[in-house]
Amino acid sequence: MQKRSDWFRRSIRRLREAATRRLVNKLILLFSTILILVVMSLTLISYRIIEKESVQHSISSNSNNLLLVNKNFEKYFGEIEQLSLPKSRYDDIVSSIIHERTDYGSQQYLQNYLWELFYSRSDLDEIALYLIDEGKYYYIRRENFNVPIRTVADDTIPKQAWYQSVMRSEKNAELQSLVLGAETGYPSVSSDSFMAYHRVIRSLADRKARAVLSFFFNDSEKTNILKDIPFNEGEHVLFLNANGVPFHVDDPDFYERSAATAEFMDKLGSGADKSRFTWKEGRTSYLVMDNTSEDGGWKLVKAVPYSQIYETAQQTRRLGLLIGLGFLAVAIVLTTLTSNAITRPLKRLSTQMRRFSGGEFDSVVEVKGRDEIAYLSRHFNLMVSRTNELINERYKMKLVEKNAILKALEAEINPHFLYNALQAISTKALKGGMDEIADMVDALALTLRYCISGKDIVQARDELRHIERYMVLQKARFGERLIIKYEIEESLMQLPIPKLSIQSLVENSIKHALERVSSTITIVVGIQLEASYAVLSVRDNGPGIPADKLEAILESFEAQWEDQEGDNIGLRNLHTRLKLIYGDKAGLDIRTDEEGTEMRMMIPQGGDDSHA
Repeated sequence: MQKRSDWFRRSIRRLREAATRRLVNKLILLFSTILILVVMSLTLISYRIIEKESVQHSISSNSNNLLLVNKNFEKYFGEIEQLSLPKSRYDDIVSSIIHERTDYGSQQYLQNYLWELFYSRSDLDEIALYLIDEGKYYYIRRENFNVPIRTVADDTIPKQAWYQSVMRSEKNAELQSLVLGAETGYPSVSSDSFMAYHRVIRSLADRKARAVLSFFFNDSEKTNILKDIPFNEGEHVLFLNANGVPFHVDDPDFYERSAATAEFMDKLGSGADKSRFTWKEGRTSYLVMDNTSEDGGWKLVKAVPYSQIYETAQQTRRLGLLIGLGFLAVAIVLTTLTSNAITRPLKRLSTQMRRFSGGEFDSVVEVKGRDEIAYLSRHFNLMVSRTNELINERYKMKLVEKNAILKALEAEINPHFLYNALQAISTKALKGGMDEIADMVDALALTLRYCISGKDIVQARDELRHIERYMVLQKARFGERLIIKYEIEESLMQLPIPKLSIQSLVENSIKHALERVSSTITIVVGIQLEASYAVLSVRDNGPGIPADKLEAILESFEAQWEDQEGDNIGLRNLHTRLKLIYGDKAGLDIRTDEEGTEMRMMIPQGGDDSHA
C-alpha cells in the first residue's frame, strides 16, 4: 500500500512538472481551466434555472388540477346529500317507517322508495335502511341479474362507531370511508365499496330518530373525477376528509408510511404558501401539493417525486455538457495554437539565451514588433554586442554584470509587463467589439497602477477616481443591484487621506450588505467637515450589522496588532493606520440599524503635520 501511494505521488508530481515546465503549457492550462470553469458554470446555472422553472411549472399545473378536481368532488358530495333527502315525501316516509311493523302498505312504500334510490345512480353498490325502533334493516343490492330487497333483524347496528357519530352530528349525516376497510355492521356490503353515506331520518313532530339511511358507493364516479389529475408512475394521490381520514389512496403502503403520520398531516395546508411542502419518504423526496375545499375541508393531495420534476432539467444538463465539451475541445485547440504563437518568440529568445549562457557569444535574436518580447530581444542583442566588445579583457566582469542587468530588467519590467499586458488585452477587446471587457481591463490596469504606486497618502480626488474604477469591476459582477453615489464638495477634493482607505469601507458595504441580499443596494460616499474632524463616510441601505457582531468588531479595534485575527482584518487594519498616521484621536466610527450601516473615518483637522 505504501509503494502504491508513493508511486501515485510521484506520478502527480511528474504531471505537474510537465504541465508547468514550459510557458506554453502554463498558458494552455490556464485558458483551459478558465474555459472549463465557464462551461461548468453556465451548465450549472442553466440547470438550476430549468430546475426551478420545472418546479414552478409542476406546482402551477398540479395546483390548478387539484382545485378543479376538488370542486368536482364538492359537487359529487352535494349530489349525494340531495339524494339522501326525502324532500317532498318526507312525511310519508317517516309515517311508513313508524307503521312498518303493522302496515303492509308501509312496507311496500319503503321498498319502492329504496328501489327508486338504487336505480337513480350507477355508482351505488347497496342501500340499507335501518329502522331504529324495530331493530332491523332493509337492504337492496344487485345479486347476479336480480335486484331484490331483503329484511334482516339486527340490534348490533347502534353499537357501530359510525352510527354513534351520525347520531351526534348536527347535520344528521356522516360520510364513512371504506378505503382501508372499516366496520359497517352490514355483512352484505361489497368489498368494492369505497365510501358509505349515512343519513338520520327524524320525525318532524318530535325530532326523534326513526331510521338511518345508508348508501354504499363504488369508486366508478370517483375514478372518473380523478382522471382530471395527470398521474405518472411513482406519484401518489390522496383524498382526505377534514380529519385526515382517507377516501382515496393509490398506494396504501405509502399512506401508512407517510400520510398517516401526524407530521405529514401537520404540514398539510401549512407550507410557505399553505399549499405545498417537501416530504422525504425513504430515499425519495416528494413535492407534496394539496388543495383544501372551502366547504367541508376536504383535502386533495398529490405527491410528485422530485426526480420526475427534474428529469427535463437533467436531460438539458446532459445535452449542455455534451455541447460544452464540443466547444471546449475546439477552444483548447485554438488556445494551443494561440499560446504557441504567443510563446514562440519567447522560445527563440530562450534558445539564444541558453546558447549565450553556454559560451556562444554570437547569439542574436530576430526582433519583430514593439511589444515586451521585442523589448527584451533588443536588450538581449545589445547585451550580447557589448559583451563581445569587452570579452577579451573583462570576460568575468561582464558575466557578473550581465546577471545583474538581467535581474534589474526583470525587477523593472514585471509590474510594467502586467500593466502593458492588460492594455494589450484591452486593445484586443476593443478590436473585437467587446467594449465592456475592454472597460473592465482598463479599470483593472489603472487599479493595479494605483495600488503599486509608492504613495501612502493621496488626495481625496485620486482615491475617488480609484473608487470609480473599482466600481466598474464590481458593477460587472452585481449589475444594476449596485448603485454608488457621492456627496462631496469640490473644495474637499484635495483633502489628504490614506491610500485605499475609502476602498476598504466600500468593500465592507459590498461584503456585508450587497452580498447578503438580493435587492438593490445604494452606497453613498461622502466627505464633510465637522467641528474638529474631517469625516469620510460610506453608508449603505443594507440589512445592518447585528448588535453582537458590531460589538465584536469594536472590541477588535482595541486588540493588540499581533493578536488580531478574524473576518474584519481590513477594518482593523484601516483603524490602526489612522491611529499611526493621525494619532489617537483618529479612528473608525460605525453606526448601524435595520435601515443600513454607516462607517465614518474620523481624521482630526490639523492631524499629523506632515499630512494636514
